[in-house]
Amino acid sequence: MAEQTQNTEAQIQELQKQIEQLKASQKSPYDVYQTSLTSRYCSAEMTQLFSQRSRHSTWRKLWLGLAEAEHELGIETITPQALEEMKAHLIVTDEDFEAARIEERIRRHDVMAHVHAFGLVAPAAAGVIHYGATSCYVTDNAELILQAKALDLLIQKLSKVISNLKAFSLQWKSEPTLAYTHLQSAQPITVGRRSAQWLQDLTFDLENLETVRANLKFRGAQGTTGTQASFLEIFQGDHAKCDKLNEILCKKFGFPACYDISTQTYTRKVDLIIAQAVAGIGASAHKIANDIRLLANFKEIEEPFEAKQIGSSAMAYKRNPMRSERICSLSRTLMSKPASFANTLSTQWMERTLDDSAIRRMDIPEMMLLAEAVLIGLDNVTDGLVVYPARIRSRFLEELPFMVTEAIIMKIVAKGGSRQEAHEEIRVISRQAASVVKMEGKPNDLIERIRNTEYFKPIWDELDGMMKPELYVGRSVEIVERYCGAGGPVEKVLAPYKEYLAQSTTAQLNV
Repeated sequence: MAEQTQNTEAQIQELQKQIEQLKASQKSPYDVYQTSLTSRYCSAEMTQLFSQRSRHSTWRKLWLGLAEAEHELGIETITPQALEEMKAHLIVTDEDFEAARIEERIRRHDVMAHVHAFGLVAPAAAGVIHYGATSCYVTDNAELILQAKALDLLIQKLSKVISNLKAFSLQWKSEPTLAYTHLQSAQPITVGRRSAQWLQDLTFDLENLETVRANLKFRGAQGTTGTQASFLEIFQGDHAKCDKLNEILCKKFGFPACYDISTQTYTRKVDLIIAQAVAGIGASAHKIANDIRLLANFKEIEEPFEAKQIGSSAMAYKRNPMRSERICSLSRTLMSKPASFANTLSTQWMERTLDDSAIRRMDIPEMMLLAEAVLIGLDNVTDGLVVYPARIRSRFLEELPFMVTEAIIMKIVAKGGSRQEAHEEIRVISRQAASVVKMEGKPNDLIERIRNTEYFKPIWDELDGMMKPELYVGRSVEIVERYCGAGGPVEKVLAPYKEYLAQSTTAQLNV
């Protein structure tokens, strides 16, 4: 025992010497590539969650959990002292990382490198760390734990955006605005009715995330190919203890159960299911941000713009929608992730291949970071949208003469006229009015043309009363009230997040 302690001390001394050498050669962070997700766009909470310290400290918690469960089930070689030493070193230190890095250079195996580093600081446990487990016991279970926590963060942030748009929709439920099909003026709606459509897409995303999160399970301790053969041997053929082992692990790490079937890994179908739900945020956000960019071009609605913000380095007057553009940019990358996860799933030969490893190291954190960055931007934008009612009404009135033509046809028919004749009369003078607008740059004179066309004399007296935008928005107000108001679907969707929403503030952009 004394000789083993002496050897361990010598290893530690040699390690400390190598650490000092490595520290002396370290470069400034400005000399190495950094992802903009962590340096510019995401919260400290999410970036910390997917940090190396978080990941590898989770590995240590998993190793401790396994050892505790095995000890509880009668494995005497795992001593109380071993467990205590493991508990005392669950957070991986900088020195531990250097120890693992040096070891990985030799072994070319990251899990065994960290087993070695853990054993250095918990020598009583060095011989039993990872007992019966395969590498995926820590890597896969850690990824499930991290993704579960990331989904919790995304769900909360998404609920905040939904809450923003709920309030916005109710505030502007009665403000008439031009609607567009094919990006051409169509039957009017209201400002709040349009934002309620954005809102509904996000509620679908929230429901999908909630479902994925609720159905997320654990890999557990399944052995090298998912048969639990190693644990069956450890427990001397006791199948009940193999089941009990996973029950204990699920309870320790907050999962309802293990997946019924695992190979060396949990099926990569799980990652794809998660990715499809998370990427849905990107699709919804891209549509919303695109609409806002178009409305900004119309000068009807704008994203927040700070007092000293610069829109263009050359054109000082500009108010470029940089927040919405950023949302679109990040969303495009997020929307591409399911294809990557699908490819990874499809190429897992038999019980697993390692070509899933390097790509998932990037894909899983990037997916969650991208989604959070999108939601941070969307929260900031939707909680500060600026509406210009006078401009909206002005643009509406330019198109209103065309909007009332359907109502004019119906009134003519109600007074005994022919719908086909009325349609033809309207078609001819509408095109004449459109030509004046497009070819001569003059105001829309369709109503005057109607006043000067004898065919429409039966409804001349009613024309002034028809020139009110509010008459053409259909049931927009009622639809918004029913959907966003008290007791409506959105209120029910947000009910689980009342406490979070009461404490949350609008996300501020780092840059």
